[in-house]
Amino acid sequence: MKIAIDIRTAGGEKAGKGWYTFHIVQNLIKLDHQNQYILYAKNGIPGFEQFKNSKQKIIKGSGFFWHKKVARDVKKENIDIFFAPGSYIIPAILPGSVKKIIAVHDLVTFYFPDTHNKKAVLIERLYLKKALKKADRILASSKNTKKDILEKFKINPEKIKVIYCAAGENFKPLKKDSLKPVIEKTNLPKNFFLAVGTLIPRKNYPNLLKAFVQIHEKFPDYHLIIVGNKGWDYDEIYKIIQKNYLNKYVHLLGYLSEKSLINLYNLAKALVFPSFYEGFGIPPLEAMKCGCLVIASFTSSIPEVVDEAGILINPENPTEIAGAMAQLITDEDLCEKFRNLGFIQSKKFSWDLSSERLLEIINSINLPGRTD
Repeated sequence: MKIAIDIRTAGGEKAGKGWYTFHIVQNLIKLDHQNQYILYAKNGIPGFEQFKNSKQKIIKGSGFFWHKKVARDVKKENIDIFFAPGSYIIPAILPGSVKKIIAVHDLVTFYFPDTHNKKAVLIERLYLKKALKKADRILASSKNTKKDILEKFKINPEKIKVIYCAAGENFKPLKKDSLKPVIEKTNLPKNFFLAVGTLIPRKNYPNLLKAFVQIHEKFPDYHLIIVGNKGWDYDEIYKIIQKNYLNKYVHLLGYLSEKSLINLYNLAKALVFPSFYEGFGIPPLEAMKCGCLVIASFTSSIPEVVDEAGILINPENPTEIAGAMAQLITDEDLCEKFRNLGFIQSKKFSWDLSSERLLEIINSINLPGRTD
């Protein structure tokens, strides 16, 4: 079969969808020795050139015109299956002769539209319904996402398959000796909590900062490090920092490389992940793989990821978040328990398993004239 994939999000500074695309497509191509892959992008993306059974096809253009060009090329290439890991426009406009697989990571634009970019909300609402209707298979990133899809749309449940995300293989505990130069070079605080995710309303940083104000009063030697690009509507974050004189204790580091992030997971007291809504939530999994403790919301899909390996909190309640942080500062036995449970829980997720499942789904699709 000839399979086309939109891999645009796998390039540059990646967030959740980008890492999903990068890892699952790489592992899929590495695993599959029968099918041929055409990978569509706007610019060449490193990490895919070593595979003999695939080629990158660079299509120039922007906005809707790029998607239209790709759709036209898909028909010209006689593609059997188009896989959309991060966008719904192409599957929504492709003809029925091309089989379609789409990945739905979350329904944030439907459940929390006010916390999302307005343009993205408009585009997703315009094309997702069409793409779901045309799709031959729908990949949900969690059982919760599958539940959300079924609640919002009249979709045959048999079309929806749950394929979990995972953390990269490089996320693991590091030896203390290898971390000493990192601490000296970067002048990191000795004690800190870590938060990871783009600065957007859904990530709930204002409530995390209100919790940290309470922690700072009781444990003044603790700091908070936030890693993630600036998104939108993040002014309140800076206002809370200024109002409570926390400039020396809250560090906004922006986007960091995977290597730097792994170092921080290994040095942090815990990851605090108080997001209102996630389709999956990769940072808690990355943290657990590194032996970093986890405090996370009890909402949406997050309990599927964390289970009993961390403290689950109400994201609406800063005092509850602060209470969980204080527990981990003062109770070393509890920390050891969660650390061990985190290693066990994180082994349940891997890109190898997810790509094997995806290949099974690809091979289950009946093509016209196919007899196997």
